[in-house]
Amino acid sequence: MLLPSCEKTELIEVVRLTDPVVNVGSADLIGQDVALWADGQARDALALLAGIPDDELHRCFLPGWGIRAHSSTGLLFRMAFCFRCHGARLWGPGVPAGQEGLRGFASESPAALDLLRRFRTG
Repeated sequence: MLLPSCEKTELIEVVRLTDPVVNVGSADLIGQDVALWADGQARDALALLAGIPDDELHRCFLPGWGIRAHSSTGLLFRMAFCFRCHGARLWGPGVPAGQEGLRGFASESPAALDLLRRFRTG
């Protein structure tokens, strides 16, 4: 999966999106923070994300999970994930022009399923 530069990421907030529709175009991720991943956990999650293959995007995009990636100085990017339609929305101050927006990912790939498991277990 195409990600912005992640080497400055020190912390990832995992968010359970309680109202998927509001997260389709909102400026932030709106939901319940369920976990904080720092250092090794954050690096492992980013490696999983980077290893998820691209796939065809389907239609629904009702994201149930999201992340906020932070450096020591502030927010880098946000991602919202819909595992039903294989859609991921990427946006934020650290995302280069042309990379923001909705893209398809292989939500049934081993890396995506591992990421979803980590979301659920915190």
